[in-house]
Amino acid sequence: MVGLSEALKLAFASIRSAKLRSALTTLGVIIGVAAVIANISLGASFGQYFEEEIGASGTNFIVVFTEKNNVFGDSQFNIVENTKGVAAVSPINQQSATLRYQSAERTATVSGVLADYEEVGNIRMEHGQFITNQDQNVAVIGSDVAYEKFDRNLSVKNFINISIKNVDGGVSTRTFRIKGIVQDPDASFVSPEVDPSGRVFIPLSVMQEMQHRDDIGGFFIKADSLEILNRVTDDVDENLARSVGVPSRDIDNEDAKPYEIFNQQDILDQINQLSSALTSILVAIALISLIVGSIGIMNIMLVTVTERTKEIGLMKSLGYNYFDILTLFIVESVIISLFGGIFGVLLGMAASMAVNNYLDISGVFPLSLIILGFGISFVVGLISGVYPASKAAKMDPVEALRHE
Repeated sequence: MVGLSEALKLAFASIRSAKLRSALTTLGVIIGVAAVIANISLGASFGQYFEEEIGASGTNFIVVFTEKNNVFGDSQFNIVENTKGVAAVSPINQQSATLRYQSAERTATVSGVLADYEEVGNIRMEHGQFITNQDQNVAVIGSDVAYEKFDRNLSVKNFINISIKNVDGGVSTRTFRIKGIVQDPDASFVSPEVDPSGRVFIPLSVMQEMQHRDDIGGFFIKADSLEILNRVTDDVDENLARSVGVPSRDIDNEDAKPYEIFNQQDILDQINQLSSALTSILVAIALISLIVGSIGIMNIMLVTVTERTKEIGLMKSLGYNYFDILTLFIVESVIISLFGGIFGVLLGMAASMAVNNYLDISGVFPLSLIILGFGISFVVGLISGVYPASKAAKMDPVEALRHE
């Protein structure tokens, strides 16, 4: 029986005798493995990037909102505030509004909040101070509103007019003194629900007066820790559902509730699902290259079998059996594919690193990814070599020796 060392020796000798052909044969495998490695690595890198960015923009948050009037009030606020595991909570009413500074008008989202929103929303002040629960006609503005919305930069102590539509169909307008400017978030990607850059914050009581309503549009909640975030979300959801009259049998039915609730982990899960779906599509496309590479190796191995017909006949006359010949050609096929796998892994990692460096994000290269690359190339070589090897092993030694 042929030993592995002998099979390897003969395989390398055959590959060396046709270096250029063997190198060209590996191209399909190189491209396919590189594409798989690069796509999976980039998918993992983007997943880690978004997780870090969302974490930097505000951790452990839960958002509850409703598009209907008179769903939430002070009783729901007290229920949320007293739910176990809630560190802080701020009611929030927000809508699009018209801002007027001197003669210029712009639109922006105005949010009526309490002082606790500074903690819940991970607000950091660049200038001035955040609103307090005792404030009246003061506003805190995001950096985009301060520096991008108008031709001239806004600053603390400037005055702006804010006009919003009220529930009666009219327009309420008030003049606000700018009390502070919010610092840009540390994260370059921020969920719209927590991004303060393009918003204007005013006291909740003033917002309700301007809207001509005394109910609450939603809550921004901070849990004690990330570990209990999902439990706190479930508890808040259940408590609110019961308080607004959702029947016990429909507590778990999202369609039966007049509000929506989600947390930081839900956003991450959605991003990860999208990233995984995109990665799967790209990997599936990359597998086409591997199929092409596999066919290329099979064709070359068939050519090799034809060229070595006499050699095969001689081997059989010297006592090599079916499994010996089968092993020799499968080993050669696997080695050719593994060479492609080595260069494919290196090329894929290099491509991923180049994209990561260009986008300025951290790369993710787990050991399992490298093992996957070699595993794919091994399987491709094995599958590609079976038919040519079987054809060689089945040759009649007499007919093989007569081959010209």
